[in-house]
Amino acid sequence: MKKIVLIEDDSDLYSLLKYNLEKEGFALAGAQTGKGAIELCRRERPDLILLDIMLPDSDGLDICKGIRTHPELAHIPVIFLTARASEADRIVGLELGANDYIVKPFFIRELIARIKTQFRGQTAPAKIVRSGVLELDRSSCRVRLNGGEITLTATEFRLLDYLMSRPGVVFSREQLLDAVWGQDRAVTDRTVDVYILRLRHKVETDPANPQLIRSVRGFGYSFNEESAAAVEREKAPATA
Repeated sequence: MKKIVLIEDDSDLYSLLKYNLEKEGFALAGAQTGKGAIELCRRERPDLILLDIMLPDSDGLDICKGIRTHPELAHIPVIFLTARASEADRIVGLELGANDYIVKPFFIRELIARIKTQFRGQTAPAKIVRSGVLELDRSSCRVRLNGGEITLTATEFRLLDYLMSRPGVVFSREQLLDAVWGQDRAVTDRTVDVYILRLRHKVETDPANPQLIRSVRGFGYSFNEESAAAVEREKAPATA
């Protein structure tokens, strides 16, 4: 089931869209203000975002820019729903990264058709991420090492998921804070170091000499897929 986040301040339109989208088989989450919209999207992990531009407390254009610069959300299709109908407004919306621009009033069936167009060719994200002897199951929120289950907190799981999903990419502490803790946070860069240390004690053979979650001096952290594969080979049973 595809999930859609709807950010729309008109209560009647919000209710109408919610009814019709759920009737069409979509899961829906949303808000009627722009405050916390990026954090909502980060938490819900939607397949598509419907975004009003003229919100009572925010500018939808700024929210779209925030989505497009967020490492965890940048790939999600965004459709603007707005009363701004000029050619200049359309161009600005599309140049900021929106995938589509729909002017109010609009036909519900047309909106649904355009949503489905965005989903064509999309592949569902893998439910299980594996790297060597380490396996992360997103559907059950479980992690296994050498076939045995290890216990992680929700934040540890999100951090490991984020790193494992992007092997070889070096992330700064600030990028990891935005992706895992969100922009509405009350934590510091030091928090990332603490959680990385906790993860290493749970997934590394030798936490003092980490092979999976590596530090890149002056930059941040990266998940080393090659080391994970090497660990698997080292622990594989010998054959005659």
